[in-house]
Amino acid sequence: MLTTAAGPGAADLGDPHLYQSADRYRMWEELRGENRAIWTPPGTSPGGFWSVFSHQACSELLAPSSPFTSEYGMMIGFDRGRPDKAGGTMLVASEGERHNQLRRRIAPFLSRTSATSLSAFMGLEVRDILERLRDGESAPPGAGTPDGSSATGPDIASQVGSRLPAAVVCELLGIPASDRELVVDLTNHAFGGEEPAFADMDPSEAHTEILSYFMDAITRRRAEPGEDLVTALLADGYLDDGEILINCDNVLIGGNETTRHAVTGCFHALAQNPDILPALRADPALIPAAVEEILRWTSPAMHVLRVSTRPTVIAGQDVDEGVPVVAWLPAANRDPTVFPNPDELRLDRHPNRHLAFGNGLHHCLGAALARAELAVLLEALAETLDGVDLAEAPQWMSVNQVQGYRSLPVTLHWR
Repeated sequence: MLTTAAGPGAADLGDPHLYQSADRYRMWEELRGENRAIWTPPGTSPGGFWSVFSHQACSELLAPSSPFTSEYGMMIGFDRGRPDKAGGTMLVASEGERHNQLRRRIAPFLSRTSATSLSAFMGLEVRDILERLRDGESAPPGAGTPDGSSATGPDIASQVGSRLPAAVVCELLGIPASDRELVVDLTNHAFGGEEPAFADMDPSEAHTEILSYFMDAITRRRAEPGEDLVTALLADGYLDDGEILINCDNVLIGGNETTRHAVTGCFHALAQNPDILPALRADPALIPAAVEEILRWTSPAMHVLRVSTRPTVIAGQDVDEGVPVVAWLPAANRDPTVFPNPDELRLDRHPNRHLAFGNGLHHCLGAALARAELAVLLEALAETLDGVDLAEAPQWMSVNQVQGYRSLPVTLHWR
């Protein structure tokens, strides 16, 4: 039984093992129902932190006018005494004019206009992914049945989830297709937490390798400019090489790590809700609503952290200056006071004020790209699949940054 009170025996909500089963939803429901901030003593975070779970409290924490900052870091483990080294130089860990300057330089590559221009590219990638699945190229040895479905099924998490986001973010960054597997592997390790599959390299080593990769990319782009983000940041002349490296790392991981789990979650959602595919096929105008609901239901980004800039109150709790507070976005996105029947995936949910991309100043800059990727995927799935079944129960990663699928074996029923 989870103990939520502060003091000896209280649960460490930063413990990644709490999130490797669907029991986390029941835990979040209990904590949200208490309608208060919960204190986690020192553990995964050296100084401890407060947590909030309701849609209202999470929205207030992340609001533009809130007395909280991301400059010390945005994940559990960082605080004012142990800040993120990228604070003030990385887009997601900067504030004020510094943040605005970075946003102006990076935003055009992640905008709705960019997403529209990449839609044809996304469509080609999705068709290639689905053709490989149908041909059994990505399926485990021995998989496949005469009717075109998969006996044991492809594992969407490992064989599909990362491919579309990786293709898109690599295109933006000018990373050649031959290097995609490398950067996806490094991204996996950067967010792998305590996952056994990624035990051969810890997150700090992975980030170092990513930065080394982009240092080489900067050298290449100085000699041979392209039409990518690295070239644009170099041409701007405002950022030094270190700042370019940090922000390329941010775009790579931000574009890959959360969207890949939304892509995997899309298949999970279709398996859990077999009426969705026929509905989208009959009325493609429902696809945008389906995208928003899948984003709410999957909520890939699990938490964001802020540090108070002055004494304040959040969720009825007095918080001193310099104290970390964590917003648990999946809990907010299943708050029944905002989303009736929150565990259901409904195409008629309107308005859908989910926080899958955060809120306020640091609302995810890549939201338009993620939405476009899911829309292209859903359109293709509606055209090519009659249904999706779970071949086995989903397995979840042992991490606290993302709601990460370790595996999602499915059976695909082709049209």
